[in-house]
Amino acid sequence: MTSSTRLTPLQRLRDALVAVVAALSLWQAIVWLSGVPPFILPGPWRVAVTLADNIGLIADHALITIAEVLIGLVFGALLGAATALHLMVSPAARRIALPIMVFSQAVPVFALAPLLTLWLGYGMASKIAMALLIIYFPVVSTFYDGLRRTDPGLLDLARTMGATPTRTLLHIRLPAGLPAFGSGLRLAAVYAPIGAVIGEWVGASNGLGYLMLLANGRAKTDLMFASLFVLAAFAVALYGLVSVATRRMTSWSRESLDTL
Repeated sequence: MTSSTRLTPLQRLRDALVAVVAALSLWQAIVWLSGVPPFILPGPWRVAVTLADNIGLIADHALITIAEVLIGLVFGALLGAATALHLMVSPAARRIALPIMVFSQAVPVFALAPLLTLWLGYGMASKIAMALLIIYFPVVSTFYDGLRRTDPGLLDLARTMGATPTRTLLHIRLPAGLPAFGSGLRLAAVYAPIGAVIGEWVGASNGLGYLMLLANGRAKTDLMFASLFVLAAFAVALYGLVSVATRRMTSWSRESLDTL
């Protein structure tokens, strides 16, 4: 898409709002036409009223989940970035650690949630660990792939100029790999809320996942949908913030490479 046809932020917001309104209208039409009982599928208006009536309760649980997601996202991104850099500079790590990490993906991360709850308890620690684990490999794999795909011409130039491996990593490979790291962060922003909520489903006494389970057990489907809506809104906002940050990071990496 050329710069003349690229959508502005307001146009993207307009399109998103149109899509949301269309989806809500379709949802309400299905409820009206099918006559489905509210405890099975409440309409969007009923969900909105429930959200307004229980905003304090939902906000208290949402703050717990948001904290779990953000802490897990930060630590998962830092650990993933450090691992990718280590794999890039250490042949021994690539021979030993990389196959182990790939093999570990054969184990469903969701299956580890009960173990994490057993080891770390029912508090935030097990949910943070779950969020960290679910985003760790995507961040490592995307960033490491970006580091490996550095322009060979730039690497040849660095060798010709006598740059040390450390300076080559910091001044050439790292800027070149930042766009891939940004892609990994965007994936992490989507997966981290899933990890935290899965952990809350397995065992918790607070959080949106816990509230959804509690509402489902009491046939309060409207409250469950209201909690789900808040979780989805937070996930979309988090993805948007991460996307803005990664675009700035990508612009900086391009400027750094252009100065070489």
